[in-house]
Amino acid sequence: MEIKRDDEIEVMSLSAPTMGTMQIAGSTGFGHNIEFMSQAYLRNRYSEIDLEDESSNTNKDHPLPIFLKFEDVEYKVRSSQASSNNPVKSVVSKVATQLNMEQDNCKQILKGITGSIGPGEILALMGPSGSGKTTLLKVIGGRLLDNVEGKITYNDIPYNAAVKRRIGFVTQDDVLFPQLTVEETLVFAAFLRLPSNMSQQQKYARVEMIVKELGLERCRHTRIGGGFVKGISGGERKRTSIGHEILVDPSLLLLDEPTSGLDSTSANRLLIILQGLAKAGRTIITTIHQPSSRMFHMFDKILLISEGYPVYYGKARESMEYFSSLRFIPEIPMNPAEFLLDLAAGQVSDINVPGDFLETRGSPDSEKAIIEFLQLKYKTQLEPKEKEENHKTTKTSEHLQLAIQVKRDWTMTWWEQFMVLSKRTFRERCKDYFDKLRLVQALGVAVLLGLLWWKSKIDTEAHLRDQVGLLFYICIFWTSSSIFGAVYVFPFEKIYLVKERKADMYRLSVYYVCSTLCDMVAHVLYPTFFMLILYFMAGFKRTIPCFFLTLFAILLVAITSQGAGELFGAAVLSIKRSGMVASLLLMLFLLTGGYYVQHIPKFMRWLKYLSFIYYGFRLLLKVQYSGDELYECQSQGGCRTLQSSPSFNAVNLNGGLEEVWILLAMALAYRLCAYFCLRRRINICTL
Repeated sequence: MEIKRDDEIEVMSLSAPTMGTMQIAGSTGFGHNIEFMSQAYLRNRYSEIDLEDESSNTNKDHPLPIFLKFEDVEYKVRSSQASSNNPVKSVVSKVATQLNMEQDNCKQILKGITGSIGPGEILALMGPSGSGKTTLLKVIGGRLLDNVEGKITYNDIPYNAAVKRRIGFVTQDDVLFPQLTVEETLVFAAFLRLPSNMSQQQKYARVEMIVKELGLERCRHTRIGGGFVKGISGGERKRTSIGHEILVDPSLLLLDEPTSGLDSTSANRLLIILQGLAKAGRTIITTIHQPSSRMFHMFDKILLISEGYPVYYGKARESMEYFSSLRFIPEIPMNPAEFLLDLAAGQVSDINVPGDFLETRGSPDSEKAIIEFLQLKYKTQLEPKEKEENHKTTKTSEHLQLAIQVKRDWTMTWWEQFMVLSKRTFRERCKDYFDKLRLVQALGVAVLLGLLWWKSKIDTEAHLRDQVGLLFYICIFWTSSSIFGAVYVFPFEKIYLVKERKADMYRLSVYYVCSTLCDMVAHVLYPTFFMLILYFMAGFKRTIPCFFLTLFAILLVAITSQGAGELFGAAVLSIKRSGMVASLLLMLFLLTGGYYVQHIPKFMRWLKYLSFIYYGFRLLLKVQYSGDELYECQSQGGCRTLQSSPSFNAVNLNGGLEEVWILLAMALAYRLCAYFCLRRRINICTL
């Protein structure tokens, strides 16, 4: 398959202040025909090469051109038999794999794929389910870096952190916050991702332009929705996902099954939008399952994959001619995409085949034989020409190579990111914070406990024991509420966090601080309402200092419990397992909290010092009771001090600052551990 090359082009249309005059070699540097690149793109293809002016003209420039080339790309994963739940075996297995001692336990997903694409072009990755389309897309996008072999370059430069921020990746499942509206989603993304030298008006204008270009005016104030939340349609959600990525003018846009779940009209409209994005100078690669014939002819190039092997790479309009030369001809009028997918799967019903396959046609081995035949023909006819063309073409312009290596710094300072992200986090979670059921639960339990302990007293040992039991139950209630209110936060938001961290939208520390501070609103608000009702009904000490100190102790327990829940959730990042881990550790903390068992055996005594319930309960007792306070004055033995009560055998009722400092230290330590666990887990997660 020959691909024409043009002679060197001298770009004279660029303005002198911006660029001056320069020579560029080849049409694309990888043998791309210039006819695929729009005139608008050719006029602006070097608008970002002037590195000094790039930041000042970000809102005006077209994307930096990216010429993508991938050669002999292979990707392997360890099979399920090679993995183990035993951590020791897992480490040994990983080392053995690195030493090439377990080749038989590896499954090869991609098996030597070669191709190239330049600005202004759309490359469609096609093939049956499980053929490796999405895997190749993730490898090209830098989402999969381990166990990848072969060569992938962007303007002749390997993947690096600078390239990462020039890639937009639209996943098959639209990862958008369901509680935000379309406009809120795009506005927050604009403020987080667009350069700081753009004014607020310019960022709003960019959002407005995207909304109009993608036809989202009608649903701009509608929630995204998803799951049990009603929202916009599938096509509108997909266009919002694309808008989320093109806000920052990515040079390379990757889309995984963008037409899945859409009707033919919506899918066709979406592809027209992609064509417009490509003509603006972007390089676009998309996986697609079964496009209509009209959509098929909108693609510039096709890469057909079967069982990880390429069976065709080239222009879409030349694909039928190529397979006809191999004597695979449809017997009936057929959608070209359907014809190619049938061949990639080895299904040749209603297709004329070469004479060698007529005898075995319909047999169990015929499908495998046809696939192997197509793979062989690709290896002998198409692949050598593509590799030869790529090697003999002139390298990409040095200016483009330099431009793509310029690492973009964070678009905002830490504090600016915090202000934007805290607003988004609060807006997205406010329905959970002010949930009516949550309020009814807190107030209802407070009223119930107030009625059960109505104006309780401490004049006898039995009454004292009852009131001490109430204090411990308050500890249990807000510990469990806070832990289970925090343990599911990170597992639920994992997919959003992974997606946005892969795009370098913000610092992870900013996200964590915003999350814990916003969630703290609920962990402070509901215990306050709870204590306002219960404290006076239950007959606790009616002094202002004692009330606020008791409230402070409860809030300190709740905030420490929140940190523990965040740690459990961040360490596991699984909805099912995090709940189980939280339940087990909560039970351990309750048993060692100092109420059920006061005299713990020495070899188990260390457990109570890990329990924040132990310190929280002791703090409540010290706040509410004084050691020299008298009780049992009507008994035969006369008055006794509270410190002499059996309920306080293991507690010195004097002091209290020690417990405060320990709880504060635990709250901080839990959060620091949660942050580092979250950082480690997110870095190894993929979408």
